[in-house]
Amino acid sequence: MVTTHNPPDSLDRPEAKASGSRALWDRHRRATSGEGGLGALLVSPTLLVLAVAVLYPTIVALKDSFYGTPGLDPRTGFVREHDPFVGADNYTAVFGAAGDRFWNAFWNTTFLAVTTVALETVLGIAMALIMHRALRGRAVVRASILVPWAIPTAVTGLLWRWIFNSDGVANALIGRQILWTTEGFHAKVAVIVADVWKTAPFIGLLVLAGLQVISKEVYEAARMDGAGALRQFWSITLPLVKPALLVAVLFRTLDALRMFDLPYILIGAQKSSVETLSMLAQDQAANVRFGPAAAYAVILFVYVFLIALAFVRLLGADVVPRRHKEVAA
Repeated sequence: MVTTHNPPDSLDRPEAKASGSRALWDRHRRATSGEGGLGALLVSPTLLVLAVAVLYPTIVALKDSFYGTPGLDPRTGFVREHDPFVGADNYTAVFGAAGDRFWNAFWNTTFLAVTTVALETVLGIAMALIMHRALRGRAVVRASILVPWAIPTAVTGLLWRWIFNSDGVANALIGRQILWTTEGFHAKVAVIVADVWKTAPFIGLLVLAGLQVISKEVYEAARMDGAGALRQFWSITLPLVKPALLVAVLFRTLDALRMFDLPYILIGAQKSSVETLSMLAQDQAANVRFGPAAAYAVILFVYVFLIALAFVRLLGADVVPRRHKEVAA
């Protein structure tokens, strides 16, 4: 009886490697298919809620943005019973003479979002470092820092409106008489101060969660190597809390781009100094101009979506698990 043996190098052939990779991928796919089905089942209620609360209103707003304001029909001379279809006129109007108010609101939205998020990031990191230190009365310090974030935005607006009153605390501290709630750059400053005071603790809370998972042995090793406090912060603390910090900054950026209630209550409606896109859309809807209001809302939605997409892309978020990439390769 003759026994045939494969040569030792047969397993090193490209065909054998490819066959082994495919078999490994098939086993991994079969093992995770059950987990994927269970995951889809568990996520389905959330997806249903998002579809009802987000997807449907977005589709309705997109449809309404193609209609104009009811008025006299130039062909018949009678009042229209339904909103006239105007196509993309509500969108092209923002590039005409009537778009001055839109672009003012657009730049106000961008300026307030960038300024507040930048200040909140710096203060939030400082708050997280303070809350993370083993100080006496640390629980009281943490509670006092988080109180502004827990206060409703409407209450915050009323509180800071009293502070920025003509005879309020702000003017008493600086020794000058400034009308903070009127038109001008000082109105932007009032909104920025109030928003930073309220939401900087949110970033501090997420950064604190990232700080608490850093092992103390890392800092001990750095101190043994002669690294000072500043060097430890830049080389250890900041890189290790980067994932939590990026999530916090992303959430705050998206929230700041939708800013409405704080400037609306603190400064007031139809103030060109602080009018945002959300305020502009609300004002148009309140004046029964639902078509332009829907168009502004859609533009804001696209703006927020593009900012979120650019944020994730530029910061290199890994949406595909690394182990899946290795198996697929």
